[in-house]
Amino acid sequence: MIRPATVLDAPAITAIWNPLIEHSAITFNPVVKRPEEVAEMIVARQTAGHGFLVACDDDDGTILGFASYAQFRAGTGYSRTMEHTIILAPNARGRGMGRTLMAAIEAHAREEGAHQMIAGVSAENVEGIAFHQACGYAEAARIREAGRKFGRYMDLVLMQKFL
Repeated sequence: MIRPATVLDAPAITAIWNPLIEHSAITFNPVVKRPEEVAEMIVARQTAGHGFLVACDDDDGTILGFASYAQFRAGTGYSRTMEHTIILAPNARGRGMGRTLMAAIEAHAREEGAHQMIAGVSAENVEGIAFHQACGYAEAARIREAGRKFGRYMDLVLMQKFL
């Protein structure tokens, strides 16, 4: 089941997100998220007309992943270009949930008038790049050494899909 996130989902979202922040190069951000911060992000994005969705287990409602988007860059010239985040819990991967969540967040963006969606993927996240390619994203740019984490520089792959 896919549904809009609420502020009550913030602790479950941080429980999925923070291990990836702490232990992987999927995100360049080294600072864990606080539930209050995620709750504020949910409200801000939804107030702006942007989506923040969660994927839940049909049986017990457990949150298995989330997807969100916001404007790619500031300024009215970018108002139709969005950048998304999509993250699944380890036990939700490989079951088609990522594609379902991606389709839902893209549909939301399309309905709100977005022209395209951008994904910023760590070049070390080979699975993330393959996932986005399978969802119809194409590499638009590779920015060498754009991020730094774990004492090393990492490339950023920008991928795009026209909605």
